[in-house]
Amino acid sequence: MTQPVSPTQQDRPDKGAAAAQVSGPRKKDGPARSGGLRLDVRNLSLLGVLAALVVVGGFTEPDAFLDTGNLQLILTQSSVIGVVTVGMTFVITSGGIDLSVGAMVALASVWATTVATQEYGFAGILFTAVIVGLGAGLVNGLLIAYGRMVPFIATLAMLASARGLALQITDGKTQIVTVESVLDLGLPDSYFLGIPPLVMMFAAVTVVGWLVLNRTTFGRRTVAVGGNAEAARLAGIDVRRQRLYLYLLSGLCCGIAAFMLIILSGSGQNTNGNLYELDAIAAAIIGGTLLSGGRGTIVGSVLGVLVFTTITNIFALNNLQSDVQQIAKGAIIVAAVLVQRRTSAHGET
Repeated sequence: MTQPVSPTQQDRPDKGAAAAQVSGPRKKDGPARSGGLRLDVRNLSLLGVLAALVVVGGFTEPDAFLDTGNLQLILTQSSVIGVVTVGMTFVITSGGIDLSVGAMVALASVWATTVATQEYGFAGILFTAVIVGLGAGLVNGLLIAYGRMVPFIATLAMLASARGLALQITDGKTQIVTVESVLDLGLPDSYFLGIPPLVMMFAAVTVVGWLVLNRTTFGRRTVAVGGNAEAARLAGIDVRRQRLYLYLLSGLCCGIAAFMLIILSGSGQNTNGNLYELDAIAAAIIGGTLLSGGRGTIVGSVLGVLVFTTITNIFALNNLQSDVQQIAKGAIIVAAVLVQRRTSAHGET
């Protein structure tokens, strides 16, 4: 005789099935998402594009482009936006978006370079930049995770608010840094084996980001939330808390990037970080991170940053207008999204 099933048993979700729903996409996307230390097809393609750009730059402006100082400049300029892109990769992998990264960099940079802050020296500037970035990220996270606001709207509001506050702090003026220990990090004398300190900071953030995304529970939860938030919830993941942590991480990266920008420019301005959100999202997408969430790659994002920075450098050396640069970036973004849709249709994603 069949045993009757209680209503409680009928309504109780099958934890094993829920876990399978979460683990299923993760296994499918695992090689493409993490890639270990091996190079997948997307990364090989980006390396090919980067090599082609080096050839173009060397052909059009051989003396200027291949100069050691110019190559160091490309890596240094990649470092600031690269750190922002690492945080953006985590957010997009979770199925979110952060349009406020450039404004958060601006706010952190001007708050950290006020006269009152500079009185505390190197530590004061670094601490303020990081705390402001974390604070802005916390607001984004609370609005999105617990206020149930759409990420696009919440971060758009932060973009406007942070830009406005940065303008109010500076009164439209440039705040010059006078702390020698900060300025010294931007000088050639501080280079280690020809590598600028900013590049080493970027490398450290990249390595930590790769390890967190591919070798920790936090990374697996991020991918699970982006792949299927409801299945992740049924599997026991606190989706709201995870999203809060991710926007905190994005804010932290913006704070670090703001400090790096202060070193690079020697000042704080309300215009800092202009269009960083475009560059970070574009670099992550062409690197192989799915805009819909569920798959992210730190290595691909870094290669995407290098591609964009190299393009900008080549255009500048050839005296091409900035509007041409933006058109080229827009075309690359469209092409990357079309490639993602094509690969998704063939079951590769």
